[in-house]
Parts: sequence; structure tokens; C-alpha cells
Amino acid sequence: MTESFRRDGEYENPYQGAQQHASSPVNPEWPPPPVQPPAQPTAVLPGPGAPAHAPKKRTRGPLALLAAVAIVAAAIGGGTAYGIQELTGNDTVASSSTSTNVVPSSAKGTVSGVAKAVSPSIVEINATSNAGESTGSGVIITGDGEIITNNHVVSGASTIKVSTSDGKTYTAKVVGTDAKKDLALIKLENASGLTPATLGNSDGVQVGDEVVAIGSPEGLTGTVTSGIVSALNRDVTVSTDEDQGQQQQQQGGGGWPFEFGGQQFNGDTGSSTTTYKALQTDASLNPGNSGGALIDMNGNIIGINSAMYSSAASSADAGNQGLGFAIPINTVKSDLATLRAGGSDS
Repeated sequence: MTESFRRDGEYENPYQGAQQHASSPVNPEWPPPPVQPPAQPTAVLPGPGAPAHAPKKRTRGPLALLAAVAIVAAAIGGGTAYGIQELTGNDTVASSSTSTNVVPSSAKGTVSGVAKAVSPSIVEINATSNAGESTGSGVIITGDGEIITNNHVVSGASTIKVSTSDGKTYTAKVVGTDAKKDLALIKLENASGLTPATLGNSDGVQVGDEVVAIGSPEGLTGTVTSGIVSALNRDVTVSTDEDQGQQQQQQGGGGWPFEFGGQQFNGDTGSSTTTYKALQTDASLNPGNSGGALIDMNGNIIGINSAMYSSAASSADAGNQGLGFAIPINTVKSDLATLRAGGSDS
């Protein structure tokens, strides 16, 4: 939006100080009519944030880096999910129904700008269970260490270690899980001063919107990829039985089982399953991205990466094929109170 500013010019009255008498024969019509100031031009200036010149058409390059969760999501491994949340207190998550500009104006609309602004809010999660060790991702939502991730990242874990972007390591405990939505809330011990993400509004997401993903695929901490939103409301089915995923890992058959489009990946999902509506993206996601963030170009978290499609028979052979899925952030926000209360597995 632009604003018009008009500057009033100053002028001198040419008759000011004249001492002619009203009856003067030289000028019988005295005093003369008032002289109007000359019209001044109106300057239309660009409003805040408006480009000084027409932006050049940007050509799309290869998808940048941002790890998302693969539908072939590794059992306790997942994708990193994060959202930059505005806080009203150290342990209070505040979110907005509109997109907040988390990225500085000088870097707005760039993958590098999003990555720099949001990366401090993304963590790597290392979970140990009876099935062994695995790596996933998570999103910091409060300054004292509340983190959102996938249920399948921490399900059945006996110990959880979390590494932040500055290299610090914390022990974490599970606060609550919701297997029906494949979500979990964990809490770091003795943490403070962390950078929370801002949770956006997934209802405003449109097909074709540019997005960035951040996570720890294959243990590669802080990996960034980019792409677009490919589709909305995709049905993704996952197992709610933690033993199912552990068996798959023990047998070396891949990661957390999931189903999409009538086909099963990473093994049999079993008889206990749940289906949720997901955002589909072509941003590169791989095992280890589960629980990571799908982010809009303003730096708002719009989804938690949870699954990646792969035609490979096992996670060891799995690779990104441009079919990733994320749990909408509005689903996360609506479930947050339940997770804080211990969650629901029913």
C-alpha cells in the first residue's frame, strides 16, 4: 500500500507591503484579489516494504534444502518440525491466525532468510528404545524447552537426548502423546532462553505456495530443503501400535509403517491405525526429518513433517521422490492442550 504525501509550498504575496490608496487612479480596483499559490506536485512514495522498482521475475532453481519427514519415516526417526512461535511468557505458546513476518524484510521471501530465522528453533532428537537407537527432529515452542515432534519419533523410547542448533545437548521427557494424530510433546530438563518458533495458520496455505523444510535426515543436523505445497488434505494412515514400528526396525525392514493411496510402506501398518489429513510437499524429506518443520516464506511453521513416500522396500534404500507429507500446524495447535495434559492414545 502506498501513501501520498503533499508538501505545501511557501510563496510571497507580491502585494504585501504595498502602500497604494484604494482611490489611486493607477489601480482603481484596490486591494487586488488574493493571489493563489501555485499548485504543487503530489509525490507518491512507496510504502514500507514496497520495492523501489519492479521486481525481476525470479526463475525457479533446484529445490533448496529443508529436510522433511519421509512417508517412509523411520520408526522413531522422523522429520524435524518447527515453527517460530511468539510467546507471551516463558512457557506460553502464542500463535497467530495470520502470517507473521519472522524473516527480516531484507531477506524476505528467500530460503536463506527463512533458514537463518527458524533454524535456532529446530532440534535433533535421538531416542533409545528396545529396538535400538534412531534420530528424528522437533520444533521448540517455548523458551523453557517444550518441543513438538511426531509420536513415532519418541514412541516407546526409554531415553531421549535433544541437541539444539548451538550444539548444546539436553535430556528430555515425554509430556504427552497422541497416537491418533501422530503427535508428541516432550520437555527438556533444565532449559531456558531457547528460541521458540512461530506457529502459523495452515488454513491459509494454498497449493503452489513456496515452503522450506528443516530437520535432521539421516542424522545430518540442520538440513534445509525447499519446494512448494503440492496438495492439501491428503489422507495418510500410520500405525498407532508402537510395537509394530519396533518390530520393523528389529527386522531391518524400514521405519515406521504408513499407508498412502491404498499402498503400504515400511511394512505392515497392522490392525491398529489412524488416518490424518496432511499437507503434501515436494520439498525433499528423508528418514530423520520426522517431527521437523514445514515453514512458509515468512518464517511461520505451517506443518510438522511426518512421512515420505518411497518405492524402496526398506528405509536403507529409501530416497526422496518429491512426495512428502506434513501434519497441518492448526492440528497441532488444537491438540496442544491435550498433549500438555498427558495426551491421548485412544
